Amino acid sequence: MTDVIILHGAWHQPAHYAELADLLRARDLSVEVPDLYELSLAESTEKVEAIVSGSSEPPVVVGHSFGGVTAGTVRGAAALVFLNGWILDVGESPAAVLAETPGEPGEGLLALPDADGRLRLDPDDARAKLFGDVDEPAATRAVRLLRPEPLSIFDATPARVSWRDTPSTYLRGRQDRTVVTPLPDRFAGRCSRAELWDTSHSPYLSRPAAVADLIERQRAGGG
Repeated sequence: MTDVIILHGAWHQPAHYAELADLLRARDLSVEVPDLYELSLAESTEKVEAIVSGSSEPPVVVGHSFGGVTAGTVRGAAALVFLNGWILDVGESPAAVLAETPGEPGEGLLALPDADGRLRLDPDDARAKLFGDVDEPAATRAVRLLRPEPLSIFDATPARVSWRDTPSTYLRGRQDRTVVTPLPDRFAGRCSRAELWDTSHSPYLSRPAAVADLIERQRAGGG
C-alpha cells in the first residue's frame, strides 16, 4: 500500500524530500520517493505507474518542479499535487516551451555543461533561486545533493497526459525565480485549483509541515 508518491525535480534526488516523507510517515501514511534519474519520460511514467498499480488504494502523486512532467502523465492517481511543477501537454517539451516564452533578466537557473556534457547548476545561483527561503544548514545540504543532468531533460515530450482527468492542485511560490514569469500561471491554469504561497521554489523544505497538510487534504479529497 502506497499513500503518497513524491517525484523529484531535475538536479534533485529522493534524499531532498526526506523530511517531507518522514513527516507524512509520522501521520501513518506510506510514502514512496522513486529515483527517476536519467530515465526517459516514458520510463519514469512506467516506474511510477507500477507503484500506483501495486497499491490497494489510489495514491496522491506529488510532482516538484520537473517532477511535475512525469506526475502529469501518471494514470490511476487519486489526486495530483504540483509544487512549482512543470505541466506539459501532449507534444510539448520544456525546450519548446522555453523557446516560445520570453523571460525577465535574472529568471531561470544558471546551468553550465561539465566535462561529461551534463548540465551542472551554479551553487550560489541554486542556493538563491531553489532554496532562497530555506534555513541553514538545510539549504547547504540541499545544494550539496544536487546532481548534474543530461541535456535530454529539456526534450521530454508527453505522448499522453492524465492531468486533464485527475483532481489536481498547483502550489505556486511567490518568490520562485526558476522559471520565466508567464509559465506558472500557464501551468496553474491546467489544474483543478491553485494556491499562492509566499515561498521560493522549494516549499517542501521551507514549509514541510504545511506541504504535508496540503498533501493530506488532497488524499482526503478536500481542497
